[in-house]
Amino acid sequence: MASSDQIQFHLSIDSRFENIELVQVVLNDTLERLGLADDSRHWVDLATREAVANAIKHGNRGEAGKRVEIRMSVDDEDLVLTISDQGDGFNPGEVGDPLAPENLLRPNGRGLFYMQSFMDRVEFDARQGGGTVVTLRKRVFGSAETRTASREAAQKSDSGGDG
Repeated sequence: MASSDQIQFHLSIDSRFENIELVQVVLNDTLERLGLADDSRHWVDLATREAVANAIKHGNRGEAGKRVEIRMSVDDEDLVLTISDQGDGFNPGEVGDPLAPENLLRPNGRGLFYMQSFMDRVEFDARQGGGTVVTLRKRVFGSAETRTASREAAQKSDSGGDG
């Protein structure tokens, strides 16, 4: 059983869009090993992809020398992902509502909306030393017992069956 501060993974990537695929592979493998249902994995995957893409594009402005840090941990019943960039930061309150009539046809500006739709809680904080930390939380485990049973089932599946 994972303790609340045990990191399931930590990645540090250059601000290049092709690195999003690496994040997705590691994330999906970890979520599968934790025994998450397909639909939960899908929504967490999409929200994380949006957060990493925003960190690269808007936070670090695509500067390959700047890093994006991705951490995933389990906190009781929640899956917690933090995505940090080294940019100038931003005020989420200044991002336009993508459902407002004047924004409906805009080709961008929906990332925050998607993250907030797919996850249970999304927080934005200034990073010490500059940048933004986005914390994504999703309740995916009913209890520690459910999490242990899910993980044991995934391990049994990985080992090829009943043992």
